[in-house]
Amino acid sequence: MPPGPPAPSVTGPAPFSGHGSIGEAWAVGVKPNAKVLIVNAYGRIAETGQADPQGGVVIRDIQPGSGYTFSEVLGGGVLGTKPFAVLSTSDTPPESFYSSQHMHQGLNYITMRDGVQLAATVRPPEGKTLADGPFPTVIEYSGYSIAAPGNLLQQLIDEFVTHTTDTSSLPVPDSATAVGSILAPLLGFATVSLQMRGTGCSGGAFDLFGLPSIYDGYDAVQIVASQPWVKGHKVGLVGISFSGFSQLYVAGTRPPGLAAIAPLSVTNDLYATGFPGGMLNNGFAARWLASRVHDAQAAPNGQPWANTMIQLGDKQCLANQDLHGEAMSITTLMRSGGLRTPALFDERAPSYWATKIDVPTFMAGAFQDEETGGQWTSMVGSMSQDRHLFVTMTNGTHVDSLNSAIIPRWIEFLDIFVGDQLPTSAQGSLINTFSPELYQYLTGGAAIGTIPSLLYENEPSVAAARQAFEKGNARVTVLFDNGGGNPPGQMAPEWQATYSTWPPESAVPTTYYLGDSGALSTSAPASGSVSFKPNPSARPAFDLPSGANVWAALPPYDWAPITGTAGVGFISGPLTENVAVVGPSSLNLWVKSTAADTDLQATISEVRPDGEEMFMNTGALRASDRHLDAAASTALSPVPTYLATDASPLPPGQYVEVRIPIMAFAYVFRKGSRIRITISAPGGDRPEWGFDTYQTGGKVTDTIELGGPHPSELVLPVVPGLTPPDPQPACPSLRGQPCRKYVPAANEVPPGAGEAGGTGVTGEAGVVPAAGVSRRRVRDRSDRLLAPVRPSPLPHSLRPHNGRAPLRVQTAASRSSRPYVRYSLRCRPSRPSRSALSIGPPGTAGPQGPNSTPSPLWRRT
Repeated sequence: MPPGPPAPSVTGPAPFSGHGSIGEAWAVGVKPNAKVLIVNAYGRIAETGQADPQGGVVIRDIQPGSGYTFSEVLGGGVLGTKPFAVLSTSDTPPESFYSSQHMHQGLNYITMRDGVQLAATVRPPEGKTLADGPFPTVIEYSGYSIAAPGNLLQQLIDEFVTHTTDTSSLPVPDSATAVGSILAPLLGFATVSLQMRGTGCSGGAFDLFGLPSIYDGYDAVQIVASQPWVKGHKVGLVGISFSGFSQLYVAGTRPPGLAAIAPLSVTNDLYATGFPGGMLNNGFAARWLASRVHDAQAAPNGQPWANTMIQLGDKQCLANQDLHGEAMSITTLMRSGGLRTPALFDERAPSYWATKIDVPTFMAGAFQDEETGGQWTSMVGSMSQDRHLFVTMTNGTHVDSLNSAIIPRWIEFLDIFVGDQLPTSAQGSLINTFSPELYQYLTGGAAIGTIPSLLYENEPSVAAARQAFEKGNARVTVLFDNGGGNPPGQMAPEWQATYSTWPPESAVPTTYYLGDSGALSTSAPASGSVSFKPNPSARPAFDLPSGANVWAALPPYDWAPITGTAGVGFISGPLTENVAVVGPSSLNLWVKSTAADTDLQATISEVRPDGEEMFMNTGALRASDRHLDAAASTALSPVPTYLATDASPLPPGQYVEVRIPIMAFAYVFRKGSRIRITISAPGGDRPEWGFDTYQTGGKVTDTIELGGPHPSELVLPVVPGLTPPDPQPACPSLRGQPCRKYVPAANEVPPGAGEAGGTGVTGEAGVVPAAGVSRRRVRDRSDRLLAPVRPSPLPHSLRPHNGRAPLRVQTAASRSSRPYVRYSLRCRPSRPSRSALSIGPPGTAGPQGPNSTPSPLWRRT
């Protein structure tokens, strides 16, 4: 018999009914503050709880099964409900449950498997009604104010075009949900804006991606897919940020009505964002969670749009507030003190659900994302079950997943894989028409420029377009130098490379040793050590002033250097060749400390010949969390477990290895520049991530061993032969990458003082990428931006030397990744006229013969 004390005998029927969610039970209408019991089928008490002042109650972590009842304990007796079942993830309703629910244009309330009703606003394509359907349809699922039924596009037009005021009384959705409420309807898609349970006008209790919320997405997909106005009875999922990573959860449940997903600016793990390096993120993550607590409150204290709807007479919205007081306490998620609690975080990790996705997926995000972080790229390699995965990575901020190179591919993907239709030039024209105002609205000033024309419009069929898209888009596309053009900071990359895996198979783990006098070289020092006093108060906690716009073209970064004893730096000599770094890195330190624990931050940057220093990326780790998951860790990517059972203090007076994971980035360090790594207390190198780090007051000393049996080292993913077609970007210009004047750390010898030359590991001469590098922009002699272009087919015969296999090159129809190989090339034009590939100004010819100047797409060996 299951454990638990016997339940008291029921003396009468309860005036409310009990309901089972997935692993939970809930009821409304209970006497406020009354004690309640969950009684199992054996008549024993499974859990106890108390109703809130509104009479709502949710009891979590209940074993699924039938025969449960609620008992309300009163002074004069015990009132009990009729039996109900607590659900499991496999308790899927019959198809009739979904198809019997009918949705109309505007605000709807749809019923989930546990009886909770969610608010869902149907938005037909712009200028259409549902009677004009069926339409290709997408769902955007978020806990922001997404289902507010007002017209956000009209508000945008009023604000930026007609300069009038919308007199509509209906509240508009949050601008963070503009992908579904503006972009998709403009492109001809119907959108269902789905409000997460426990927020706005949706019923239920908020639980940050608990199982009921995840499977609400499954139910919503099936309900929407059954509607007569949905083309093909298949839907897609779209959205950025909150409504980006919600897609990973829902797709992981594998609803049959789901055609494809397109998540933008995601995270891989709530813990990784909330506790980077094992420390509470008391910057963005803390503020974001506080906002979720606010939004989960019942009206009138929660999301304002719900109160507006109630004031307009929406009785269902009012009734749905009854369980909002039972939102899961966010402090429950944060109570671990920096250590990972698997029961709380594992099933809430998007990466866990991403491994189960089996529908086509288009994903995009930034390495330097100031909100969710750049560690999201780590889950790409584990999504092996998704045969149709297309990931785009770029340098930049949280909004750069919407840059000019990504948007056209996103539209093409939705048309082909969700809409079952060919992209049209009209869609591209619409986006170009609205993009200046739209991006001003979304980013507060960053320009995007002209969006390239859509491809595949002239394919003979959708099947042919799908085949062409799959052939022309690699599993991983990496965009380089986003923002490096003219004007600086524009949301447009300069070039790209493509790969079939992540991290790239061609990336070679390359070791740079930390040496005396702040040297960073490919030779390990014989001995030595260096000490510093980690002090988070030595620099501002953030590298952007409060209130500044991180999404602007050139944000007013205040990226303070490390000075005095607060940190150490190590810098290479001038590079003798370009060094391309693509992927995550590892800083492997041998450390001892005067404290039992210490927090460490590592930051990679480029120091240029003119003395400017540009940020690449960073990583942090609490030394007591140094234990690694051996199966998941690699030379380039250490994976700490962050488990309480693995945490251990530093042994007094002894060096131990601490491997700090540094988030991925993609950049070509140009010849003549230097690679730098700085080590300090966490903080000061990111615009919005804060760290609840040890406040040492400069009284702790950390010592790093540099040579001998335990050399400390930086391991970078160097991709040989990756040559950028653009010049070194201005500093500042690259999005998400602040600049400052280089100031040597106290242990560093300033460049040029007794320097003997460059460092060793450089781009390998004589190696070219067989595919994967493509020119993204064309410039004239004045560096004026001309029309952005997609990669064009190479019209040359590239004839292998000494009988080697033919060199495969990237074309507009094939952006697939190929291994790097060594060739001697003889170049012959396919016809005597000008090449179709023009890299120079209009009117100049491309390569014309074996003695011509190589284009940036390739080089002779």
